[in-house]
Amino acid sequence: MGIPKFFRYISERYPLTSQLIQENKIPEFDNLYLDFNGIIHNCSHPNDEDAHYRITEEQIFTAIFTYVDHLFEKIKPKKLFFMAVDGVAPRAKMNQQRSRRFRTAKEAQEVREKAERKGEKLPEEKAFDSNCITPGTPFMVRLSDQLRYFINKKISEDSNWRNVEVVLSGHEVPGEGEHKIMEYIRLSRAQPDYNPNVRHCLYGLDADLIMLGLLSHDPHFCLLREEVKFGPQRKKGNQRCVVAASILDVSLIHHF
Repeated sequence: MGIPKFFRYISERYPLTSQLIQENKIPEFDNLYLDFNGIIHNCSHPNDEDAHYRITEEQIFTAIFTYVDHLFEKIKPKKLFFMAVDGVAPRAKMNQQRSRRFRTAKEAQEVREKAERKGEKLPEEKAFDSNCITPGTPFMVRLSDQLRYFINKKISEDSNWRNVEVVLSGHEVPGEGEHKIMEYIRLSRAQPDYNPNVRHCLYGLDADLIMLGLLSHDPHFCLLREEVKFGPQRKKGNQRCVVAASILDVSLIHHF
């Protein structure tokens, strides 16, 4: 079950735990965490069924940084902004990823062949291969370099970024993004000076984030999810609009 369906299930079963948020009614949070790979995938290949869709690395990086800035401005964390990119996964997960990547390549080839059978002329530029969103690839190295530059630029120019601690756990750090985030939270909770009233907000697209949030046993833990639609001019770049943003208060589920 993906996180959109899981959000819907939890919202229907426990209506007090989930709410649509408006710009002027967003709760205050101390820490904001981004499970980054969902952002990378959404910004690099939003429509795999369109054989004509092409996007450059520069457009991908720009779309990623624009969306990161959008999330930061929406939540406005007071103390910490933590971004976690998937690193090398455990062996069992690698086997699943390998089969998923073979399937992705096969589906992309089928989309191209279907368009060619219809007599459609495809662009000469090579389509973006989402399989390069893998720890250690040249694409991820370039993305990490650009991401560090973007963070330094925002800290030097934006006082909101300068007033919080910004942490980047890149692809070179082993572990999946959501698990690196939860490990950081667990280590923070183990410190003698930890404030139990810290309010956490985690953005990600995986349904297991709800279970990880429950396992944290933190009294103030919320998940942020946005439903993003892409406009008709997506071939010219990532023209997106946010249809709805939801906050799920995981800590309230403990009371049901």
